[in-house]
Amino acid sequence: MATAATANRAELIAIANSVASEKMIDRAIVIEAMEDAIQRAAKNRYGAEMDIRAKLDPNTGDLRLWRVVEVVEQVDDIYKQVDVKGAQKLQPGASVGDFLVDPLPPIEFGRIQAQASKQVIFQKVRDAERERQYEEFKDRQGEIITGVVKRVEFGHVVVDLGRAEGVIRRDQQIPREVVRVNDRIRALILKVVRENRGPQIFLSRAHPDFMKKLFAQEVPEIYDGIIEIKAAARDPGSRAKIGVISHDSSIDPVGACVGMKGSRVQAVVQEMQGEKIDIIPWSPDTATFVVNALQPANVARVLIDEEEDRIEVVVPDDQLSLAIGRRGQNVRLASQLTAKAIDILTEADASEKRQREFVERSDTFQNELDVDETLAQLLVAEGFTQLEEVAYVELDELASIEGFDEDLAQELQSRAQEALERREQANREERTALGVEDALAEMPYLTEAMLVTLGKAGIKTLDDLADLATDELVERPKAEPRRRGEDGQRTQVPRKGGILAEYGLTEEQGNEIIMAARAHWFEDEDAAEAPQEDAHADSAQ
Repeated sequence: MATAATANRAELIAIANSVASEKMIDRAIVIEAMEDAIQRAAKNRYGAEMDIRAKLDPNTGDLRLWRVVEVVEQVDDIYKQVDVKGAQKLQPGASVGDFLVDPLPPIEFGRIQAQASKQVIFQKVRDAERERQYEEFKDRQGEIITGVVKRVEFGHVVVDLGRAEGVIRRDQQIPREVVRVNDRIRALILKVVRENRGPQIFLSRAHPDFMKKLFAQEVPEIYDGIIEIKAAARDPGSRAKIGVISHDSSIDPVGACVGMKGSRVQAVVQEMQGEKIDIIPWSPDTATFVVNALQPANVARVLIDEEEDRIEVVVPDDQLSLAIGRRGQNVRLASQLTAKAIDILTEADASEKRQREFVERSDTFQNELDVDETLAQLLVAEGFTQLEEVAYVELDELASIEGFDEDLAQELQSRAQEALERREQANREERTALGVEDALAEMPYLTEAMLVTLGKAGIKTLDDLADLATDELVERPKAEPRRRGEDGQRTQVPRKGGILAEYGLTEEQGNEIIMAARAHWFEDEDAAEAPQEDAHADSAQ
């Protein structure tokens, strides 16, 4: 029996060495897993109620088993306690409160015990292996890694990374790229997530950072930090744009990225399955960078709307198609690269737009201020666009317009303020007719015109407003690239934005409005809790 037991222990040590080497985990973890398995087997043999410990010598395989008992005056648990008299047999001089070691004879592993121990050890080893994988990859997010395609499941590519597996989901693959089992493949480590079944390593070949990292591998100046990729945008498998800048005036960033006879950029293009790459000089000046980003199209001028965070680009008529690109690709990538919404207009479109705005603003001033057409047009020509500007501009600025004097300026301001009051009253009446509560008028930043818009959208009570998310309230609409309609005219269709998007409220203001609308919820909760507290106080008395 002893020989068999010794053989079993020697076999366990051999297994521990083999598993630790194969799984590349600490041998001590495997030994600890075996000790845990032996403890469980011993509890099955001697009683699960006992506090049994096991120690396996990692070198010789010698096994020690013991149970821990506490010395007490009166025994309540015979499995974990011993009285003073019994304690003296285990350790002379033991007193109440001591914990003693009671040696147990070694156990032999039968078929059932061995199978149970095997499962415990395998589970511990799997847990340790998963933790090792997570620790190894958790800080490698953003790196490029090479692996071998193991299988393709439902369009997702599973990649063997050597010590773990990664997955390239369908939306992170390059479209139309053919991937076969056993192909070597490079990808960006996009995200590492800890899960019960093991770490999930998500890879990407479609992310713009994949292209950035490829350039860093091919262009030493980028790796050394002399050249920096400031922005990147991709339409995976088709076309990409990167904005680069050199921190050394003697080095051309575009030329360095292209390489001798295009060798550097071609290496990246081949890895990205022939994706065409536009390398663009980055500029801190937004207008300059937008002009560069729209290459190869020529740009006549750029108008920046800081409030709307939009850019209007005017191009010659023969450059419109080139600026927009096939299916809007060029302007879409330029918009992603600059992080700005870009509107493309021809010279004719821009001129027509300016004339239309001029007429609309002139009509507004003519009707609201009750002035003649010449005076209204003069105000627009001086840069006034809204009644509020006329009503609240410094009087000296209005009086300084050629042909104006202080009396005329005062009269115009008075009429503008009266027009705004009439507009506010009309909005108030419409808001009341829509059934919008007066409580909404007390919310910060909300004007009567905004309340009318909310009422038309079905937002009529504080609860209605409080239930909205910030983006549902103030998010600005994004526009699709211009497309030619049935009438031959190119139009830009805006995507739906927040209910109050047209008023230019910021996200912070939207948050403040919604939190103010929700304030009564917490007041109601406090009011409901107060009677309960009073009731508890009365019962205590």
